[in-house]
Amino acid sequence: MRHALTCHDHTKPRAGFRPALLLSVLAALLISLVPGAGTAAAHGSVVDPASRNYGCWLRWGSDFQNPAMAQQDPMCWQAWQADPNAMWNWNGLYRNGSAGNFQAVVPDGQLCSGGRTESGRYNSLDAVGPWKTTDVPANFTLRLYDQASHGADYFLVYVSRQGFDPATQPLRWSDLQLVTRTGRYAPSQNYSIDVRTSGLSGRHVVYTIWQASHMDQTYFLCSDVNFR
Repeated sequence: MRHALTCHDHTKPRAGFRPALLLSVLAALLISLVPGAGTAAAHGSVVDPASRNYGCWLRWGSDFQNPAMAQQDPMCWQAWQADPNAMWNWNGLYRNGSAGNFQAVVPDGQLCSGGRTESGRYNSLDAVGPWKTTDVPANFTLRLYDQASHGADYFLVYVSRQGFDPATQPLRWSDLQLVTRTGRYAPSQNYSIDVRTSGLSGRHVVYTIWQASHMDQTYFLCSDVNFR
């Protein structure tokens, strides 16, 4: 597959993105009102197509004790049961000091938790099963919200290969194909990345690596999609 090289410096949010941003800004307020919730770290995540834990927070953050989640959204249910802070801290899934050697610090089967990161709170995101998907076309725009305006040295966007089934198989590096590598992004809160693919259909994982600019801090983010 041909790799796309794009360089952007986006500093203004797109109008259609405002509802997600509003929800994100309110996250800290919601967290402070929920008994037992952890303190959110001011970082960021892919919000469209939603990363696994951001999607769980978006769908269930205001109703996280509803037993209906077990049938309606079983992967989010197991994540909430394993560690609610994975969702309350949807913007804190990162690890420090990778030095660009991502495959050495993130083992196969642990890609969606960033190699379990330092805390281990994101282990449930590696669970294999029918995660809720976002419908996307072959070419789409990935949007990331950077609450702390860290900026980015670059983003790497991978898509799982055709034939890989994330509902039944753990994600490995060999299951991914790089489709986009960007240049630098100046510090902002809203980043848009144009992603181009071809020949893909059905369920896939979009895997985004965000190398922040303020220090050697790397975010590893799984988004479940359905190519229509």
